[in-house]
Amino acid sequence: MDIGLGSRCSGGPERSSSSSSSSSGAPVAAAAEVEEAVRREVGADWDDEEAWTARFKAFSGQRSDWEPKFVFWRNLILDVARRLGLCIVPASQVKNSWFSRGGLTPLCMERVLHEMHASGDILLRGDLTDPTSGHLYRIFRRVRQMVGTFGSSALQDNSEDILILKPLLQERAADVIKIISEAHWISTCVITLSKFRSFCKGPDEASAVLCYISGCGKAHYLAIRKDDFIEGVKLSLVEASVPAISRLDYDVLHLTWTTEKLQQQLEVLDRRWEISRKMALACFKSGNKQASYRHIRQCKLLQENRVKCISLVERVDEVLCLIANAESTKKVSEAIQVGARAIKEHRISIEEVHHHLQELDAVVAAQKQVDAVLEVVPLQSVDIEEEDIEAEFQKLEKELEEAAPEPEAREPMAKQGEEAGPQQSVDSLSDNLSNLHLEAA
Repeated sequence: MDIGLGSRCSGGPERSSSSSSSSSGAPVAAAAEVEEAVRREVGADWDDEEAWTARFKAFSGQRSDWEPKFVFWRNLILDVARRLGLCIVPASQVKNSWFSRGGLTPLCMERVLHEMHASGDILLRGDLTDPTSGHLYRIFRRVRQMVGTFGSSALQDNSEDILILKPLLQERAADVIKIISEAHWISTCVITLSKFRSFCKGPDEASAVLCYISGCGKAHYLAIRKDDFIEGVKLSLVEASVPAISRLDYDVLHLTWTTEKLQQQLEVLDRRWEISRKMALACFKSGNKQASYRHIRQCKLLQENRVKCISLVERVDEVLCLIANAESTKKVSEAIQVGARAIKEHRISIEEVHHHLQELDAVVAAQKQVDAVLEVVPLQSVDIEEEDIEAEFQKLEKELEEAAPEPEAREPMAKQGEEAGPQQSVDSLSDNLSNLHLEAA
């Protein structure tokens, strides 16, 4: 049964003027920003006190009774989070601050979140498998899930106060893959984990996105444990699943990591060179030529180191390009082999394939010629006598009279024939004009 309009927020609405993070690390949107997002989503309905009073009440009765109210709150939560650019939100903020009106919060919000978790719209950290964890742990977890010992985490036991909105997580994962694909022209790529995180909004989102795409078979986590601990991700940039990790992937990861380190070193050298140049100018203006010469010599040394660093970056990039070209060539070779195998299976000779290709080329060439003629020679420039057009009309009318239905046919059918006659005349005239057009051309 309904027990009232709403409950008082225990800590009151968020008063911060800018986004921050909760103790669990999830991003916390400012109260003013959230209120603006809610108002934009609900529009003028925000000021309808009677409607919101009904929506704030707890769910009661059969599911069919409160299903429309649940759908409203579900869509509103997702729309507000999407407008805020969040796919991970604190549960306490959603329940106590997002939809607070005069200190009152929806009594049904706990049930709404529970239903969203039950339907798969909300995920918890425990629902995702971290690919960076050990291989044995992932196998053990999968076995326990199969036997039912390690089921989905309960929402009420969510001590981390983290809610992952699955529809928005899917959208964010698609955006990240799209951004990465714009910088790569092959179907798969290997990047460092730090580079992957740079495309996400914070470490929590990066971890959730990586867990999700790994669970979908679109990514593999790989790590190199040598002098430096290097972490990376192998991604599929197409609809197909990512291939298994090969030895070459580890080499590509190491080269990519080296390139990033060299780029960072270049940035440091540029900053130091700029500082030394400014110091040299300052010392020269103050009359301290000795210090100015010292800073100038330092600038020259930094410049020499920069040239060497750029040369190393170019050499590593060249190796990466060679690897990418080799992979592309391998895929082309595999495609040729598949085509040859298909020709053999269907008993098609090379001569037949060549003949069909020639026919296709001839059709394409003829179509291009027709398009070129139609573009160059407009219909008005074709010299067509009015007597020819009149003769065509008479010929068409005679054909229509011969094909007309018997007089005893019903009147509606006759009318239909009368209506179809002019349309057929127009179509036939259009065809004849086209033929005259081509002949004149």
